[in-house]
This record gives sequence, structure tokens and C-alpha cells, in this order.
Amino acid sequence: MNLTLDNPSTVAAPFGDRFAHIARVDLPGGALLMLSGQVAVDDIGEVVAPGDAATQAERVFEIIDGVLAAHGATLADVLHIRTFMTDLDDLPAYGAIRRRLFPAAPATTPPASTTVEVSRLFLPGAVLEVEVTAVVKASK
Repeated sequence: MNLTLDNPSTVAAPFGDRFAHIARVDLPGGALLMLSGQVAVDDIGEVVAPGDAATQAERVFEIIDGVLAAHGATLADVLHIRTFMTDLDDLPAYGAIRRRLFPAAPATTPPASTTVEVSRLFLPGAVLEVEVTAVVKASK
């Protein structure tokens, strides 16, 4: 087993370089990818569309897609999504983005999911934070 902590150049560096965007565990036949929670920030770390759950969801999943791509995975490889929201009344807006990116049956089965409401996030204006776990199969 091999563990790699990484901050891919495909996305902006994490705040203050205090954490890794991704932990990769290489296993026989592939790798398990565990992403840190992502918030909707631009390339200089400013919150995108403060208070707007739908726009922030779009940006968060763009960032997640970039981190996954750097390790040979896509959103289709996501096993679990954990979402922290400052207001569950924003769930319909967030859910619309999720349904588009992770369609349900009969096309596919969406990933496992946990969504919780929290009193606040670490950046003012951020209304959601998303972390995912994904798997990528070894290339043959």
C-alpha cells in the first residue's frame, strides 16, 4: 500500500498550504481517493457568488473534477459525497446541480451521500463545503 498526499497544479493551492487537497491510497487494482472539503473559491481564494448555493455548487464540483482528473478519475468514479450546508433550505438549488452531475436510475446509481447543516463555514459567504471519496481502477 502506498499513500500520497497531493495538491495538484490543476486547482488553486489550499488556504495557507495547511492541508492536502487529496489523499491517495494505492491498492492492488487501483486507488482510493479521499478529497478534502472544497468550497467555492476562485483562483485567488475569494468566495464565488457569496450566499448563492447553486453557483457555489457548480464551482465546487469544477474544483473537485480538477482534483480527480489529476489522479486519473472523473465524477463518475465518486463513491461518496459529504456535504456541509449553512442552510438546508438551499438543498433544492444544490440538489439540482447534483442531479445533473450524478444522474439517477435508470442511467446510473448516484453515489452514497451525507448532507448536514452546520452553523457556519470557515469562509464568510461560503454556504456549502463538499468532500468526496472516489476510486480509480489501475490502467491495464
